[in-house]
Amino acid sequence: MASEVAAAAANAVRYAGKEMYGIVVSAGLMDKTVKVRLGGLRWEPRVQKWFKEPRYKLVHDPRNSVRQGDVVAITSSWRVSQHVRHVVKHIIAPYGEPIDEREAVPTLEERVAEKAAKRAAKDERRAEIKEERARIRAEERAAREARKALKAQWGKPTQPTQSAQATTLDDVD
Repeated sequence: MASEVAAAAANAVRYAGKEMYGIVVSAGLMDKTVKVRLGGLRWEPRVQKWFKEPRYKLVHDPRNSVRQGDVVAITSSWRVSQHVRHVVKHIIAPYGEPIDEREAVPTLEERVAEKAAKRAAKDERRAEIKEERARIRAEERAAREARKALKAQWGKPTQPTQSAQATTLDDVD
């Protein structure tokens, strides 16, 4: 397990993109997700001038520790949802509540270990479900075979026994 986590962390570090810096413009509206404004400039050739053109990214905040107005560093990560492909790396400058009073932003190793633990729990649940379904199928198969055996017995013509032939209604009373 530990070697898998270390390998996954090394793989993530190798493919990690550049670190970007931005300001949190929306926090608390989505669980574990914040909107970050990244700086950007665009050259307009007609007027020979640079214009501000900010980019916005939806960023994963694993412990909801970022507040609106914070300056944060973000980096690319595995895809969390359709539009969330980055994660908060650390808080550069907090706005409002001090960093000491907030939950810490998890490191890459912590996030990889948490993801591996969730995956192991999911695999365990799936294995239990698979065993349960196999047990149910075996029970259904046994019941089907029992019904088939009973049908085969019912289909056979039975010959009355000696005592059944000799018994009449008068004998019963």
